[in-house]
Parts: sequence; C-alpha cells; structure tokens
Amino acid sequence: MDRPIGMFDSGFGGLTVARALIDLLPAEHVVYIGDTGRYPYGPRPQAEVAGFARELAWSLVKEHDAKAIVVACNTASAAAIDELKDELPVPVIDVIEPGARALVDATRSGRAGVIGTVGTIGSGAYLRAVAAAGPHVHLTSAACPGFVEFVERGQTSGDEITVLAERLLSPVQDADVDALLLGCTHYPYLARVISDVMGPAVTLVSSADETAFVACTHLRELGLLREPTDEPVEHRFLSSGDIAWFTDLGRRLLGPELGAAERWQPAG
Repeated sequence: MDRPIGMFDSGFGGLTVARALIDLLPAEHVVYIGDTGRYPYGPRPQAEVAGFARELAWSLVKEHDAKAIVVACNTASAAAIDELKDELPVPVIDVIEPGARALVDATRSGRAGVIGTVGTIGSGAYLRAVAAAGPHVHLTSAACPGFVEFVERGQTSGDEITVLAERLLSPVQDADVDALLLGCTHYPYLARVISDVMGPAVTLVSSADETAFVACTHLRELGLLREPTDEPVEHRFLSSGDIAWFTDLGRRLLGPELGAAERWQPAG
C-alpha cells in the first residue's frame, strides 16, 4: 500500500505526532498540512474549525490520495471527528481518545488533569473520553490561551511563558492531580516549563506517541501498512501561511525529515 498517511494541524503542534509516526513507521510516506495561515484554532467557533478540518482532510484524500487521515490537532478533533469519520472514504484517527486512555493509565490517585485550547476544553471532548476510558477518574480541565502562540513564535522557555503557565495551571495544581494530559499537540514543546510549574510528582502525558501506536495498529489490522522496500520514503510538508517560516521553525521542531515546505491553498 504505497499511498501516504495524511496528517493535518492548525500549525506546528501536529509535528509532535508526525515525529512519533515517522519513528514508529519508518517505511510510510507522510503528507502533513499545517494550516498556519488560519491558526490559532482554539479561539475560533467550533463550526468554523469543523469546516477547516473537512477542507484539510478532503484535500489530503483528493489531492494526495491519502490512505488514512490523522487529525493531529485536538481542537479540530473535538470539533469534527465524528463528522470526518462518517464522511471520509478512508480511516480517520484522532488524538483525543488515545490521549484519554493514556491519562487514565497514568493516574494513580484517580485525580487527573487536562489542559488544552479554549475550543478543546469548551467542547467537553476530554470529559467524555476520560469518562469512557476510566469512569473512576476525576478530571479537572483548564484552558490555556496563549500557549499555542508562544510555540508558533518558536518561544518555548523564559520568564514570560513561565509566568503565564503559573497562572493558567493553577486550577489543576489546586485539584492536586498526579497526571496531566497535554491536550494540545503544541504543548509538548512547553513540557519543560509545564513540568517545572507542576512539580516532579505530576506525570505529564502526551497523546503523540499513543496516537502513533493507534495508527500503527489500525492500519496493520486493515492491511494498509506499506511494506519496506528499497524505494525512498517521501515526507511532504505543506503550509497555508509563510512557507519560509514553516520550513525554518518546522525543521527545528521536527527534524531533518522536513525539507522545503510547499504551499497549500485553502479553497476560499
């Protein structure tokens, strides 16, 4: 099955999932779209985000012949995952359910937290996913507006982000959680700051690795994995925003697999 795995995110955050997927499935072609021309998704209405998600997913299917779609964006997953699974002709994998299961496995006390964008937290998607995966777990949620913008600027440390983190993380600190899910694919880039604020007793959980494992299992069950060959693997990265910026920052965040980024143009 020589067709690529398609992935999309509002910007750079989904590269954490792409990194995990490339490491786990080195024989797979990947096409990734970062919608940096319209980020951040978090403050936008859910209906608008759902429209973006449909446009990106269908572009990957129609223009790049993707054999599966990984929605590497929590906000888009929360807004559109059921719709995408219903209408797309290929398997669709999201980041919310894998992350919720990993959080349930990580907590020892049954007091867990999740942080995400305003859109993701407001949707209640993680409350539902954690309740399904571990009804005994008490979940405290906190929106963290501003985190995505720091990552998109390439600023992942310093006093300014630390002060913001101390303020935004206070609800999950007050809840005495012992495990915290980074419910936005941008947030692993801020893991050091978040860990310093939360303290060593709190386990940070990222959905990136878990999503890659789910994708691997699902594609193997469907017989869609690519057999290793001598033919080179192709990784393509597209952006709806500044291509030079996406190439520079994206390569620093992902690694050498990100070559020269290409233009992706929204239909509108």
